[in-house]
Amino acid sequence: MGAAIEKVREAMPDAAKDIRLNLPSVLEGGSLTAEQRWMVALACGYAARNPTLRAALEEEARSAGIRAEVIDDAKAAAALMAMNNVYYRFRHFIGKPVYGTKRPNLRMNRIAQPLTSKADFELTCLAVSAINGCEMCVRSHEEAVLAGGLSEEQVHDAVRIAATLQAAAVSLEIGVA
Repeated sequence: MGAAIEKVREAMPDAAKDIRLNLPSVLEGGSLTAEQRWMVALACGYAARNPTLRAALEEEARSAGIRAEVIDDAKAAAALMAMNNVYYRFRHFIGKPVYGTKRPNLRMNRIAQPLTSKADFELTCLAVSAINGCEMCVRSHEEAVLAGGLSEEQVHDAVRIAATLQAAAVSLEIGVA
């Protein structure tokens, strides 16, 4: 891990020791390619809304040579899921069939036309949806990811990244005096 992530780890309080230890392990290795790992990590960093974490992830991704298209797709996935997760979570929570018959009328063309691969973009959307707690979206994206040729192991690794980055954002917030 690079210096930017190491600074993030050092900023976490002792109560977040487990998160400090998990952070490098989820960002290195595993079943995801480097681009998949960084697209998921960046999108989750954006979704977690912590500027320190976001800046560190961006710096590390650029240092790792991650293409601009990967970074842009991460931003698009985080933005789209910020909208879709609210809308579809509402439909699920309310439980009234009438809302399921209504068209969302929300643009989401980028999901069909990512700059990288459709499967990788769906994987990234799944990870952000896990952070945002939208069951319908998680299920839908997991189905698309598997249909796109990725594995359950890759889904698992993406969600581990999401969980750890969300915890890192919280840890940084509680570490502020």
